[in-house]
Amino acid sequence: MSASPRSEPAGPARSARSPRGVPGQAAAAASASVRPECPDGPERPDSELLAALLDGMDAALCAFDADGTVTHWNHEAERILGWTAAEAVGRKGLGGWAARPGDARDVDARLTEAMGAAGRRVHEFALLTKGGGRVLVRTQSSAVAGADGRPAGVYCAFSEVHAQVDLERSIALSEALLEDASWNVVLVDADLRVAVVNASAAGALRTARKAAPGRPLGDFLDQGVEEAEAALQHVLAEGAPPAPTELWVTLRDADAADGFEGADSVRYELLDDEAVRGEGVDRGEAGAAARRRCWRSGFLRLASPLTEEPTPLGVAWIFQDVTEAKGQEQESARMRFRGNQLHRAARAAAECEDPMEAASVHLDFALAGFADHALIDLVLDPPPGASADRVRLVRAAATPVGAPGPCPPVVPGGIPLGYPEGHPALQAVDRCGSVRASTRRSDEPAAAQWAVARKWPEGTVHGLCAVLRSRGRTLGVVTFLRTSSRRAFDRTDAAYAEDVAARVAASVDLTLSHR
Repeated sequence: MSASPRSEPAGPARSARSPRGVPGQAAAAASASVRPECPDGPERPDSELLAALLDGMDAALCAFDADGTVTHWNHEAERILGWTAAEAVGRKGLGGWAARPGDARDVDARLTEAMGAAGRRVHEFALLTKGGGRVLVRTQSSAVAGADGRPAGVYCAFSEVHAQVDLERSIALSEALLEDASWNVVLVDADLRVAVVNASAAGALRTARKAAPGRPLGDFLDQGVEEAEAALQHVLAEGAPPAPTELWVTLRDADAADGFEGADSVRYELLDDEAVRGEGVDRGEAGAAARRRCWRSGFLRLASPLTEEPTPLGVAWIFQDVTEAKGQEQESARMRFRGNQLHRAARAAAECEDPMEAASVHLDFALAGFADHALIDLVLDPPPGASADRVRLVRAAATPVGAPGPCPPVVPGGIPLGYPEGHPALQAVDRCGSVRASTRRSDEPAAAQWAVARKWPEGTVHGLCAVLRSRGRTLGVVTFLRTSSRRAFDRTDAAYAEDVAARVAASVDLTLSHR
């Protein structure tokens, strides 16, 4: 072998640039047999190309001939140890300059062992820098075969141990996040398509890990996909946000039934779960609400370390399902607000001289954040000689029909309301319990007819009727109505409506007693 770095190539004519600190990939680029240089022949361009490739490697590389003389020394080796190629090439072994005399024998023995062994050998030992410092390196050594197939030398690719450990730690972290992490991890490419998901994220998206890559988020998410994609685009453009973000999403492939019937039917539901006349409860809206998930999300922009300027490779989306915790927080906030409203309503009603005005005040405070309209219907005494089995109701207070507003008392006039048989208000009086009713939000014409048939304001799609009871008597019904902009009433809403109805009933009873 020649003492020149270009005289005898110790690697193949092709080489791939490897990440810094990965000597195995750099070593593979120099594993071809050593061939003598032809200074004036056709091998000269190949030799120059090979020298350029070796010098451009991100891993340090040196080579020795069969006598242990250094034949190659690239720029990365110079960067780590400080010795230039001119100072290194031609030296016998590493002892006395790149290795302490006490370590040189062990280093030479390992290199000699690698020359006669098949495959690569991995070792760690300390080398000396030109300034006298010691650097712990991890090496991969392999024999270089000559034209006759016999060992003609050995190459040694090495890197600082801490750089290798950092790389291994990063790889181990990535593997742990994508395998064992309890958090959900989704890697999204620059086109906002899923690249990799871990097992937890695959479960959250209700898909398989192998089926997720290459698909857009819209294949997994229904509602909330625009917000998620906007967050990812922001991270790609400007970097990660300073704090976690909470995203509300609905899974596209979630089972819409959830044990309920479809949303095509309309019927009523008594809160004591007794069977009543009708076609069944419309629970399609409730099923959709149950599928909404709150994901507390963090984002990291991924950039390539192999480019001069950071090039976005995508975004790491790390999220955790906090739906249950957020639901509890919202429920607590709702209960505090409603408790404050009841307290304020009681203080305001105490200043009213007219008991019916006090009843209206209770409804005005209850409507805030709860419903769009409210009605008070009182039981009308049957005329003389008429059957007392049929319940008749008369309007006593109502919010404006055109738009939400206060609920002032109205003059009853004694004319009963034309509620059809099976009306929720009539059922509430008949059963002495609260009744909920809903119709489809999506079918606007049917919803409009449904509201008109029940004598409710236009746009109503959800109703809740709570009976007014005082001193063992049924005085009437208070009805709360919601439009399509609100969700259906649930059992918690019904409990709140019953609290309001108890206060309204006391004021109504006082009004009837003074007549």
